[in-house]
Amino acid sequence: MILGASSFAGSLAEIASELHSVELYMPKLGVYQDSVLQKDILGAILDELSTLDLHTSLHAPYFADTPTYPKDVVVDTANMGDVEFRLMGESIELAGELGSKAVVLHPGRINGSHDASFSRMVSNLQSLAKMAEGHGVMLGLENKEGTDPGNMCCEAAELVKAVEAVNSDNLGATFDIGHANLTCAGDIEKVRRFAKELAPYVVHVHVHDNGGVWTDQYDGDEHLAPGAGTVDYTVLNELKGYKGIFNMELFSMEDVLQGKGTVMQALKCSK
Repeated sequence: MILGASSFAGSLAEIASELHSVELYMPKLGVYQDSVLQKDILGAILDELSTLDLHTSLHAPYFADTPTYPKDVVVDTANMGDVEFRLMGESIELAGELGSKAVVLHPGRINGSHDASFSRMVSNLQSLAKMAEGHGVMLGLENKEGTDPGNMCCEAAELVKAVEAVNSDNLGATFDIGHANLTCAGDIEKVRRFAKELAPYVVHVHVHDNGGVWTDQYDGDEHLAPGAGTVDYTVLNELKGYKGIFNMELFSMEDVLQGKGTVMQALKCSK
């Protein structure tokens, strides 16, 4: 088992002291200014990373309409132009240079017709998968929370449909158990079926907690420490044969330490 945390949880040194992997969260790494990659800032981060014994994954830019998300790196995979392809390409190229385990992508947003949005997303993902193939990188398309009606690929079936439509050896799925919990309204048996359906496609895993219901804060997507909400992490044992990273998407090292024990205990149940 490779247990990791996102780069916004703490310093690289703090993460390395407790875990085996870090997910470089590109939109919030402070490496962009007016959508232009600041190579000197990124270089300093990579220099520090080179001194630490950590696996890596990357989270590429995505769509978010919140004050905490930088507006210059918004990417909707169902509506991409030259700037958006450049932003995504920079994450893919960096992942190739680092030998990262996966690059996480968000599905597109529904704008007008659902079917037309889905079709545009698949076409764009096919282009991104070709980029990934050129850099030897695996992409993981993430299931989103069904509490936001603008999201695509909330249900396992639609995420599988997208991955199969792209039809690339360089695109699989990122299973986000917190998002699945919201989509399934906290019903553990539904989450378990969700995981089983997605399992053959999973190349990366996101771990965090919530109450399983919509709230006015982030549509319920609270990213609590594992054990602080209603998620049953034994569901992770449904990912038969998965050997990749379990990345905790949490906002503090305190939460990481709390969640670490919860996740390790849940995964131990399969042994």
